[in-house]
Formats: sequence, structure tokens, C-alpha cells
Amino acid sequence: MKALSRTVLCLILGFWLTTAQAEVTIYTAALIRTMEPALPEATAVAVQDGRIVAVGTLDDMEPVLRIRGGKIDRRFEGRILVPGFIDPHVHPTLPAILTQFPFLAPDDWTLPTGEFPGATTPKAYKNRLQALAAQHNDPSTPFIAWGYHPLWHGEVWRDDLNTWFGDQPVMIWHRSFHEIIGNDAAWDMLGVTPEDAALTPEANWDKGHFYEGGLKAVVGKLSFLFEPARFGKGMQNFLEMMHQSGVTTALDMGTGVFGDPIREINGIRAVAEAYPVPSRIILTPIILDFMARQVPPEAALAEVKSWQASSSGRVTVGNHFKLMLDGAIFSGLSQFGAPGYLDGHEGVWMAPRKITHDYARTFWDAGFQLHAHANGDAAAGWFIDLLETLLRESPRSDHRMTLEHFAYSTEDQTRQLKTLGALVSANPYYHYILSELYAENWLGKDRAGQMVRLGSLERAGIPTGLHSDSPMAPLSPLTLIWAASARETIGGTPGIASEALSRAQALRGVTIDAAWILGMEDDLGSIRAGKIADFTVLDEDPMTVPDEKLRDIKVIGTVFAGQSYPVSK
Repeated sequence: MKALSRTVLCLILGFWLTTAQAEVTIYTAALIRTMEPALPEATAVAVQDGRIVAVGTLDDMEPVLRIRGGKIDRRFEGRILVPGFIDPHVHPTLPAILTQFPFLAPDDWTLPTGEFPGATTPKAYKNRLQALAAQHNDPSTPFIAWGYHPLWHGEVWRDDLNTWFGDQPVMIWHRSFHEIIGNDAAWDMLGVTPEDAALTPEANWDKGHFYEGGLKAVVGKLSFLFEPARFGKGMQNFLEMMHQSGVTTALDMGTGVFGDPIREINGIRAVAEAYPVPSRIILTPIILDFMARQVPPEAALAEVKSWQASSSGRVTVGNHFKLMLDGAIFSGLSQFGAPGYLDGHEGVWMAPRKITHDYARTFWDAGFQLHAHANGDAAAGWFIDLLETLLRESPRSDHRMTLEHFAYSTEDQTRQLKTLGALVSANPYYHYILSELYAENWLGKDRAGQMVRLGSLERAGIPTGLHSDSPMAPLSPLTLIWAASARETIGGTPGIASEALSRAQALRGVTIDAAWILGMEDDLGSIRAGKIADFTVLDEDPMTVPDEKLRDIKVIGTVFAGQSYPVSK
């Protein structure tokens, strides 16, 4: 009787395996970089129902084929597979808005909307800006160009834009995204008044300049940017940027920055769920949204929990919460300790310490992972103080509180971060684009050369992700790996070699260590049995190509939950 029962059970199990589960697919490749120390390299991976069944060689797959059946798929036979790239700090809404208009920055940009070469002198910027504005053909909106920076482009204020463009409404959005400058015609069109500027110390009406907290006087009057057709096309641009760069998962770091989080969440979800190439976007509420709406911490927590209930497979509101400590590094508004900025100007703090602590403690006690925007070493010091306070008041063993950006710090702070169990999500592009100019104008060569001190983190063993902060850097993990490991400047000057990441650690920064920052290391970030079958397909090996070829490796496609999606150029 027992034998009969076992036979029936086996028949039922066999029937279930052949009917309830999808067919096993075994992808072969020239090389698979698994990011798993026990089995770092492979040439075959078996996938079923969106998850990895086995990893190894094709010969190793014999038991899988014998027991479960399936097929061998050789489409990646000559390619390199790595875990699906993860960008642990992006802003989907920013590219969705900014790619509605041209880019004009110091650095070159390749976007779904075209090629946008950089301008590195005031004359080149003015000429290109006038040429782009002349092509603007929508009289219902101002012309907007993103990417302005005064250290390259000279000071440009309201009177300059009035002289250059007359009655045409023109706005220039700073390379940091944290500042806007407009002419009289633009402010008249939007209904922005001197009284609006007078409400905040972070605005200068005479210069037509709104920055940091002062932006709230402007962004609320840019509702045309969120019109479904415009925003939808912009969001498609962002999703195409993700796919072309091999990113399968991204962590948004600022849901609600435009003052209407529900509109933002619904807008992102509507486009992402309809897009033909799937990806995973995790949304992170930001303290500035609740402060602007005067929502106290406990009510903010309740709101976030209500948003989480509507999460979908592609777009979720995660258990993450973002704090804002100092101002933007691109704007020179980060907070530096002594000796400060060489020219005497000062940075800004984004929120009072007491308010920041109250939100942090509320979300900390609710089990959320905290992330804090911190650029200067004074802000890194505040981050450390805040984490020490939270651990003293309400101890947590695996908090993973993450310092975001890490533009400038000290060796002592690295040791403190290690002791406190902090993580770092760094933007290595800062060193590439800013260090030369900041050395000459704001920081001196010693501090500017030590921007984004990644080598110190690797030596300390601190888990470190690499992020684009898109669009603060190109949404391209290969570019981030290159910037972190080659450590060159925009002028081609070698940086301090001791502060570069090893190539292996840089690759971890966009795979398994990025997954650790997301709290999703059980599902993402490496290629091993049991994890979600997310892969990025490359035409060359990012571990072995020369530095000069690294950021130009072609992304052939992505595999998302076992399904292949080739990149079309």
C-alpha cells in the first residue's frame, strides 16, 4: 500500500512538473560572471519560471535536463553574461521631464532623443543655447535646457537671458537640477512673481534665480511637464535608457520631490507596466515632500504604508526612506568643514536637524532602511552623528543605513562608517566631471583630488554601490565601473590611484553590493540557483577589457526573469 502511494505521489509530482511549470531553458555563453565566490565563472545557466535552477557548464546541466526536461538556447553563445545591472540611486521623473527638452551640459550626452555634445566655454554655451532655443516650436511652454554650470559657462542671469532672447520665454536648468534661472518672459508665462521669490531665502528675483528650497516656488507652476502625453514619452525615454545600459532594477531616490507623490507614482507605474521591456523600479519617499506639505512624521509613515499597498510587480514603493542633509555638489552648495570653500562661499543645509531626526527616528523604528543625501565632509559628519544617535536610542542589528553620493569625506569618517555598520552608495562620476575645475576654483587640488574616495571604502570592507543619480551621471553602469576603477578626469588626467576601486569591486557595485543596498540580495545581484534570472548580456568581458574600452562595451540585451529582450540601436 505504501509503495502504491509512493507511485501515485511520483506520478502526481511528474504531472505537476510537466504541466504547472514552464519549460527549463538553458542559456549558454562564452563566459558567465556569477559574482558568487564559490563559483565565480560558468558557461551555462538553467532557468525555469523566472528563477535560476542551476549554474555551471553545459555538462553540469545533464541532471536538470534528465529530471525536468527542457531546451538549450545558444543565442548568447559568444557573449558575456553578468547579473542584471542594478542602479541603486536614480530619479526616473527627472529624465522623464528633462528629456522633453535638449541637454546642454559640460559633458556629452547620448539619449533616446539624440546626441547632445557638451559646451565647455561661455561662448560655446551661449551660441548653442541660442541655436536650440530657435528650434523650440511650442508657444505654450517656455524653452528649457538642462545642464548649465557657471564654472564652465560663465555667470548667466535673468538680464543676460532677457538680452539674448527678448520676449521668448527661456529657462536654464542647472547641471545639479537644484537650480533654475529664467528670463522675464518665462516668469510671466508661468506666473512666478517677486512675491514668490520673497517667500524663501533661496531665491534671488533680480537674478531670476531659484535654488534648493526655493525651487518649490517654481516647480508647482510647471504642471505642463506632467501632462500625460509629455510625461509618458519622457518616461519611455528613461525606460529605454535603462534597457540600453543593461539595467534591470533601479532604486528611485526621491518620490514626491515635485510635490504630488500620487501623481508621480501613478505616472511612473502607468508607463512602466505598459513598456514592452520589463524592468524593476523601487520608489523611495523623500523627507522634502512631507516637509513641503507639512505632513508630520507619523502621518508620513501612514501615507507611505498606504502607497506600498498599491505596489505592482514592476513598480513598488519599497521599505526605504530618504533624508536630505546638505546641498548639491554640482552647485557648490555641499557642506564642507574647515577650511570650507576657498572663495569663501558657503553650502546649505536642506532641513533642520531636529526635524530630520524626528522623521529618521519614526521610519527607523518602523523598520525602514534610511538613505541620506550627503555630499560634503560636514554632511558626512552629520550622517555619522545621526546614525550614532539612532543606534543609541533604538538599537538595530542590520539597519543598512546608507550614505548617498559620498562626494567628499575623510579617512577617519570611513573608519567611523565601518564601525557603525553603514553602507555607501557613491557616484564616481563626480570625480570625473568635477575634480579638475573644483581644484582650481573651490577646493584646491588636495581635496578635489580625493573626491569620492572609493579606495578607502574597499580597504575598510564597506559594502559600496555605484549609482548614476540619473541624470547627474549617464544611466550607464559600465560608465560607473570605468569612472570608479580608471579614476580619470574629464580632461584625461589620472586621479589618485589609491582611491580607485578594483575592477572586481566596481563590478560588485552595480550587481551584488547594489542588491545588498536594496535589501534584495536573496533575489538579485548574482547568478546562483534560486535567484531571479536577471542577466545583462555584453559583447566583451568587463573584467578584462582595457580601461579605454570599458565604458564602450556594447550591451546586447537583458534577460528579465528568464525572458530575453535584445537591445535595438
